[in-house]
Amino acid sequence: MSVDSLNWKILKCLQENARMSNVEIGKRVGISSPAVSERIKKMEDAEIIQGYTTLVSPFELGYQLKALITIRAFMGMLKPFLEKVKTYDEVLNCYRITGNENIVMEVVLKNQKHLESFIDQLITYGESKTQIVLSHVVKHSEVKPLK
Repeated sequence: MSVDSLNWKILKCLQENARMSNVEIGKRVGISSPAVSERIKKMEDAEIIQGYTTLVSPFELGYQLKALITIRAFMGMLKPFLEKVKTYDEVLNCYRITGNENIVMEVVLKNQKHLESFIDQLITYGESKTQIVLSHVVKHSEVKPLK
């Protein structure tokens, strides 16, 4: 599916606020609400729009730490880890990456003791490195048209 400039404007609106009404989007981009709805449906069908989500603050829910943890999996442990990681409640995002490490995860934890316990679970799969996140510099930046 081709994404024209009008579709990009619609995507920009939805990335700013996924709950924005089709009427409001239509006003902003200059087309009718039914035309917005049709374009959104086509982008959903083409998997350009892959879903809608609610952003939740882990800190407001009692988590004190956010960390990035990389894993360099031991020989034969990568595939078992890729299955196990899906069961960890602490993991917000997990990426398989290139380089010296195989995995990078974004995790939330209650405190230092929770971090220690979580790392103890990981060490059976490989060598881990942990970086504590101090702040977000760029947060959920929108996808923009290629130049």
